[in-house]
Amino acid sequence: MSRVYNFSAGPSIMPEAVLKRAAEEMLDYGGSGMSVMEMSHRGKHYNKIITDVEESLREVLSIPENYKVLFIQGGATLQFSMVAMNLLGRTGKADYAVTGRFSSNAFNEGKKFGSVRTCCDTSDINHTKIPAQNGLFLDAGASYMHYCMNNTIFGTLWPYIPETSSVPLVCDMSSCILSEPVDVSRFGLIYAGAQKNMGPAGFAIVILREDILAPLPVVPAYMDYAIHIKNESMYNTPPTYGIYILGLVLDWIKGLGGLGTIKTLNEKKSAVLYKTLDESSLFHTKADKSCRSLMNVVFSTGSDELDDKFVKSAAAEGMLTLKNHRSANGLRASIYNAMPMEGVEKLVEFIRKFERENI
Repeated sequence: MSRVYNFSAGPSIMPEAVLKRAAEEMLDYGGSGMSVMEMSHRGKHYNKIITDVEESLREVLSIPENYKVLFIQGGATLQFSMVAMNLLGRTGKADYAVTGRFSSNAFNEGKKFGSVRTCCDTSDINHTKIPAQNGLFLDAGASYMHYCMNNTIFGTLWPYIPETSSVPLVCDMSSCILSEPVDVSRFGLIYAGAQKNMGPAGFAIVILREDILAPLPVVPAYMDYAIHIKNESMYNTPPTYGIYILGLVLDWIKGLGGLGTIKTLNEKKSAVLYKTLDESSLFHTKADKSCRSLMNVVFSTGSDELDDKFVKSAAAEGMLTLKNHRSANGLRASIYNAMPMEGVEKLVEFIRKFERENI
C-alpha cells in the first residue's frame, strides 16, 4: 500500500526520513542488540540518547543556558494542571487569554487552583481573531499570563508575543513548536505536546526558568517541576521511545537547515493553500487574515453535506483526516513541518476539481 497524505491535527504526519531511520534501528540501536523500546532508561545507551536529544533541542530552539528542559509524560493536557500547581503560589492569581478550545480548557483547569481570570476571551467572535496587545487586560499582580500560540481548531496564530512586563509569560506551543524560530528568553515557561511537530503522542516538553517556580502548598510528586528538574526527567521511567523519535526529528530539521528554513517552507505551503481558498467561490476560510495559522488551515463550503462529501472524496484520493475537530463544523488541513509541498499541491488540485464539480 502506498503512503497517504495525512492532514490530521494530531497525531500527525511524520517525516518519512525519520520513520525509515527508526525502522532501520528498530531491532538493533547503535550496536546494542536491542530496540530503544527495550532499553533501561538508566542504562548507558539510553543516557546518551536523552542527553543528545536535550542538546539538540537546545541547539535548534536556541534555548538559553538558564532554562531547564524537561520531558514529561501526559501531553499538554497534564500541563494545564502542572502550570497552575507550580506557578500560582506567588500571588494566587493568574491571567489566561482564551482564544480557542485548548486555552479554554487550560483556563478551566487553572480555576481549580487559584484566582484565575481571563485577560481576553474571543468566544463571542467564535475565536476567529487574535486581540491586539491593547486588547489584553492584564493584572500586574498575576503570577503568570497563559496563552496558546496556535489554535488548531480555529486556525489562528498569535502574530506577536504578548508584552507582560514583569509577569512571567506561559505559552502552550503544542501545535506550532519547531515550525519557526522563537525567542525563548521572552517566556517564563513553554510547553508543548509532542504529537504535532515533534514525535508520537504521549509526552510533552517543558522549557522553563527555575526562578519563576512558586508551587502551591501541596503538589503531588509527579506534578512537581522541581522534582523533575532535580531528577533530570528521570524521576520515573520517561517516555523513552518518544524522546528518541524527537531526536530523529531534530536531526531532520538540522539537516534541512534549521528553523529558518522550516519557517520559509511552512510559509510557502500555507500561502499556496490560502491563495486557492481565497480565490474560491465555493470554499471560505474562517480565521481573520491578520492571524492565520501556518499549521492548521480551517475552511468550509458552508454546507455540512458538501463538507462531508469533500472529506470522503478526498480520502478516496489518498488525502485523509480533512474533517475538523469533533467540536467544530467544517474542514481542516493540518500542514505541519513533515507535510511536503507535494501534499499541499495535490490538495489544492483536488479543491479546484471539487469546486468545478459542485458549484
